[in-house]
Amino acid sequence: MPFCLFVSCDSGDPAAARRALSGARAAERLLVHAPAAARDPFLGGGDRAPALVVQAYFAGLDELQAALPALQESLPLPASCEAMAVRRFAVPQPGAGGCSYLVRYAGPADDPAAWHAHYLEHHAPLMAALPGIRELEVYLPLDWDAPAGPWRAVRSLQRNKVAFDGPGALEAALASPVRAKMRADFAAFPAYRGEVSHLPMLSFEP
Repeated sequence: MPFCLFVSCDSGDPAAARRALSGARAAERLLVHAPAAARDPFLGGGDRAPALVVQAYFAGLDELQAALPALQESLPLPASCEAMAVRRFAVPQPGAGGCSYLVRYAGPADDPAAWHAHYLEHHAPLMAALPGIRELEVYLPLDWDAPAGPWRAVRSLQRNKVAFDGPGALEAALASPVRAKMRADFAAFPAYRGEVSHLPMLSFEP
């Protein structure tokens, strides 16, 4: 199972972050996300996005932990960080989407195991049917050795990413009947409390 490190910065320049991270090759894949505009008809104005979000992928947790010092040196900004296990789901036409919808369930859930089971069995297949989707990943929490320094560790109940060709394609998917089915399924989730954030972001490889 692959692993992913999320680093969310409330300040900083995405283009500068891409340049700084271009030499951080310990990760199998790096993405830098910058805020984008895409309307979700079920959420009104949407949530305030951080200035940038970095995703770094690794084959194992040991590799992720070993890369932390170099990543912090490349991006010495105050930030929140979280390491998570990655669950990937097949989509009809996969590709490297240029616009991502990053979702975070801060939690908690009354029964996390039941919550995840419902999500993976019922909600993820709906997400995979969104028109134009290029990538679907669900991120699950795990125990890890969080770094010291300018990064503050957080723990989420879950994160997700769906990727599309651009903001227009994301908006079209969010306005589709599939999104309405997802919203109906959300009402059937096991008991959950806490914030849920939905962030449309432009996505770049360093």
